[in-house]
Amino acid sequence: MRRLEFLRSMPRPAGALALTLALGAAGAALAPFQAAGNPPAATPATPSATASEPTLEETRITMGKWIETQQIIGRERNEWTQGKEILKGRIELVAKEVATLDEKIKQAQTNVAESKKGYDELIAEREQLKSAAAQLVTSVTTMEAEVRKLAKMLPDPVRQKLQPLFARLPEDAATTKVSVAERFQNVLGILNEVNKANSEMTVVYEVRALPDGTNAEVQCIYVGLAQAYYISPRGEAGIGRPTADGWKWQSAPNAANGILTALEIIQGKHAPAFVPLPVNIQ
Repeated sequence: MRRLEFLRSMPRPAGALALTLALGAAGAALAPFQAAGNPPAATPATPSATASEPTLEETRITMGKWIETQQIIGRERNEWTQGKEILKGRIELVAKEVATLDEKIKQAQTNVAESKKGYDELIAEREQLKSAAAQLVTSVTTMEAEVRKLAKMLPDPVRQKLQPLFARLPEDAATTKVSVAERFQNVLGILNEVNKANSEMTVVYEVRALPDGTNAEVQCIYVGLAQAYYISPRGEAGIGRPTADGWKWQSAPNAANGILTALEIIQGKHAPAFVPLPVNIQ
């Protein structure tokens, strides 16, 4: 009795209270049988049975371990719950990263496809440019050959003016280091000067062979690039015309007066007038 009263007076943890309630319920269940005259058989107390009953200290230790076990279980349950939430958050984060990487992979694949398409277009454009460049090389080579032929048909003053440009024409188009653009620029420069000279009347001093075999300084009137006239200080006159082998000159004594009049008109020494001069049109 003292032991039970002592236990009742002690603060009881939740587990101990549950155990006490269970024992009370069991006693209440046995009470009707005892009242009916059927008491349970008494077990005689023996020294061995008394020795096997737990002592108060053992009961306290056992209850403490049970409570400690429940606390450990509760703490681990809480830790497991927290760890579960952490893992769930990490899984969601990894899922988002995977989705982001998938999107980047799709974008990269799209970019690769677009880059390949652009590369193929550049390759096709390069082939077109190579073909166009080959055609340009062929064209400029042909033009250079024609310009060389034209050089022989130019008057001496024009040819001398264009000599630096003619010197820049490559001797061998297959081995030249000059770019196609520079070659075109050179040819166009020559043609521009030729076209300019063909639309002007030019008066220059030149040395010409006269019919008597002597050379004399004469004044020449070039009418564009198709006709020229000269007159010497002594009145000898001549007419020049371009040919494939260069300019050819011939004496024209009957045209001396007309040539002199045209020269004076050009120099402003004579009033403008119509002057008949021989012209050979081919």
